[in-house]
Amino acid sequence: MARMRRPAALGTAVLAAACVAGAIGVVGTTDGAPGSHGPSPRERGGAVAVVERLRVRVVGTLPHDPDAFTQGLEMAGDTLYEGTGISGRSEVRAGPPGKPAAVRAELPPPLFGEGVTVLGPTLWQLTWRDGIAVERDTRTLAELRRVPYRGEGWGVCHQRHRARLVTSDGSARLTFRDPRTLTKTGEVTVTAEGRPVPRLNELECVGDLVYANVWGADRILRIDAPSGAVTGEIEVPELLGAAERRRADVLNGIAAVPGTDQFLITGKWWPRMFRVVFVPTGA
Repeated sequence: MARMRRPAALGTAVLAAACVAGAIGVVGTTDGAPGSHGPSPRERGGAVAVVERLRVRVVGTLPHDPDAFTQGLEMAGDTLYEGTGISGRSEVRAGPPGKPAAVRAELPPPLFGEGVTVLGPTLWQLTWRDGIAVERDTRTLAELRRVPYRGEGWGVCHQRHRARLVTSDGSARLTFRDPRTLTKTGEVTVTAEGRPVPRLNELECVGDLVYANVWGADRILRIDAPSGAVTGEIEVPELLGAAERRRADVLNGIAAVPGTDQFLITGKWWPRMFRVVFVPTGA
């Protein structure tokens, strides 16, 4: 749900849940996954990480389906996978960026689709409050199985080198999960200069870094996943024109472009998608 404003009745409830969850989060990590870097800098007695200030520089613009209530965005090779939300309109799409989806699969109501992530031949699609995650074939998007999922599903990404998923639930926590069973293996509270950062939403994994949209803010966080420390805050300027903004909803969706330092970003009901790089403020 990266920086998501849901339809009014849903939005208030989710925001309240996110803020409560963020408030009760415990600073530090209980990361039990292989290759854990151990305690956070604060627990080790080290200095709190300095947050680098960055901004978005647009290097290209692509069309985006204005009817897509974007929940998750991820590239695998030359294929862009997009998960969309709203009960009765949720689906997963796959195809070249900026082109009509070559393959799509609907999520039957009342399920409300959330983030997606690719694991080679399969992908996971989370649901918001439905208590399940759906595993799909990445080529056909056919449903393979459903797995029980505790708590709310918001964002998800895959850390291949650590053989784990990273998920968000709108709080200040990132949860680590087994990529086959979704069993929780650890968690970390995300902090910026020592303070928990709630409303973490759509996620993108790049090595040990996790990029996270913040629901309700025009910014993206760069997070060191082992410690939970925010190492960069990326300001996103107003990217749509006034006429486009009248129908569009919030910024949501971030996908690293393989083999480059670029990312694709978009939003819910946005008519455009942007190819961007993150540069220091003032550059």
